Amino acid sequence: MKLEGKVAVITGAGSGFGRQCSQLFASEGASIAVVDIDPERAAGTVELVEQQGGKAIAITADVSVEAQVNSAVAEAVQHFGKLDIMFANAGVVSRGGVPSVAGGEEVEFQDLTEADWQHVLGVNLSGVVYAAKAAVPYLRENGGGTILATSSAASLVAYHNIAMYSATKAGVNGLVRGLSLDLGKYGIRVNAICPTHGMSPNFLMPQGSPVVGQSYEQVAGPWDPSISPIPLKLQRPPSLLDNAKVALFLASDDSQYLSGVVMPSTDGGTLARVGMWFAEDKGSPGDL
Repeated sequence: MKLEGKVAVITGAGSGFGRQCSQLFASEGASIAVVDIDPERAAGTVELVEQQGGKAIAITADVSVEAQVNSAVAEAVQHFGKLDIMFANAGVVSRGGVPSVAGGEEVEFQDLTEADWQHVLGVNLSGVVYAAKAAVPYLRENGGGTILATSSAASLVAYHNIAMYSATKAGVNGLVRGLSLDLGKYGIRVNAICPTHGMSPNFLMPQGSPVVGQSYEQVAGPWDPSISPIPLKLQRPPSLLDNAKVALFLASDDSQYLSGVVMPSTDGGTLARVGMWFAEDKGSPGDL
């Protein structure tokens, strides 16, 4: 087992990617503190972990509030006795970033409000800062450990209608690099995962929506790799588990000498291509 005897705090673990990582990390021997703003979702993740023979507790916290993050990490350490992995995964998309086809509203950048900005900034960037700050004393006491953050492919390339979100995720990347330099002397590794495909539709749904448990591509219907815009053509769609396995690698001793890394995951070559249409590409330029 890759995480035998480890203790992990995972924020945003009540659904989607965080829930998948909780289950995978627990199956590899870790005890999990499932942190989520929604207590019912957190309890649901704990139930799944326990059904699979793992150990987990549910903790309710809003990661944009530093005192709540401090309390959550302290509760996890009090319950399990130590901390090895701080996984700052919780995130929200900026308003207007949900496609209208998914029930979202279209909002022009200049019409976004101060509250809109503070919300996405508070969860996506401040939440990672608070998680790292809360974890460092316990990781130092433990002789080292891992801080992992969920960034995004949107921190590396542009996506429509989520400039604020992209800015916060780019900030996460900068934070990771800076902390890797500052915390390395304590044996603390700091890395980020940047998912491209294979993430949860729950990310685009209102808080409290039923947990889907599958990726965007899996719920879109029958998979046809020949019409997928992903350059890598496999006979199955990308999944949450594909991303979770990369997170497991970064959290485990398999990556013991990696720090300051911002790693694209479940990318399939998407980020490697140029943004133009070639004659050999099927479909139209809009398909890219």
